[in-house]
Amino acid sequence: MNVLRRTPLLIALLLAAGSSHAAGVNIGIVAPQNGNFASLGAQITAGANFEVQALQDSATVVDEPCTEDGGRAIAESLITAKAQVAIGFLCSETLEGALPRLKEAGIPAITVSVRSHIVMEDALKNGWPLFRLAPVDSAEASMAADVILKNWVAEPIALIEDGTIHGRELVEVVRNALEEKGLKPVFTDTYRPGQEQQIALVRRLKKAGVSRVFIGGDRSDVAIIGRDARNENIPLTLMGGDAMRATNQPVPLADGVQAIALPDYASLPAAQAAVQAMRSKGIEPDGYILPAAAAVLIANQAAESAKAENKPIADKLIGTTFQTPIGPVTFGQNHELTENPYRLLEWRGSAFVPVTSPSN
Repeated sequence: MNVLRRTPLLIALLLAAGSSHAAGVNIGIVAPQNGNFASLGAQITAGANFEVQALQDSATVVDEPCTEDGGRAIAESLITAKAQVAIGFLCSETLEGALPRLKEAGIPAITVSVRSHIVMEDALKNGWPLFRLAPVDSAEASMAADVILKNWVAEPIALIEDGTIHGRELVEVVRNALEEKGLKPVFTDTYRPGQEQQIALVRRLKKAGVSRVFIGGDRSDVAIIGRDARNENIPLTLMGGDAMRATNQPVPLADGVQAIALPDYASLPAAQAAVQAMRSKGIEPDGYILPAAAAVLIANQAAESAKAENKPIADKLIGTTFQTPIGPVTFGQNHELTENPYRLLEWRGSAFVPVTSPSN
């Protein structure tokens, strides 16, 4: 992720915590201000404060140390600041410690990062007011299986992975989902990652009669597999996961390589007004900037609606469709996104673009 440009306006946004207004919603912004995650915390803080100022709300920034014992202290800081909703929450450790106190205080928490299904299971079991703007950790595999069943069901497919925990688990979940629907891959394998060439692998794929390959591995390995397949005149359609959103080097991707990944939010039509406003003030909307701005917008609308109807804010977060810079957002009864944010993307020229029709 790119580092934010430290313009005077951005510095003002980062320091805007604690400013108050006669009206509006008081929003807590929980994000790391120091340490290894400070650059990500700066993205959350800048995006959130940008939207806070646009809405004329007030904000209190609370440092998130991402330690097991830091959550309760964060909750106490939010309560002292009289925050009505809190957004951010980069780390699961923070939520586990903060949510019991936030429940007592009636302060909903919207995480833009934490994906663990276990954290949400605990929250629902205990009545903790957690809402997830990030995808649950199973969403990537679920979308991959759906796309394969829709577009590749008539083709001989292979599932391969790089032996890492994420790659192996991703492919295993996809494989189980496909086989439950009666689609069995003709080839499965674990390849050695980080190699300069994968000729032996692509020849085995050819021998197996494979034409479509889902890969649980890094972008660089996918690029090498694609290059070696082309050099061997082996026609393969390759698809990777969210790890494909990485630097396009040392071997560049060829056009047509696919990925199940989160979109570049700054390229979405819904984001253009916010993107232009941010860039006019020297802020490049990278990383968590737009999701954090979306979280503030959701918090504002839910709090204002709850006040008008004399209801808890958490009640207004469920079932309402919010129009945000990252697109429409609706939380279900399980406090998760009702729509899977992962999309089928395809590499074209210098970027991944959404695939709007089935790929042959």
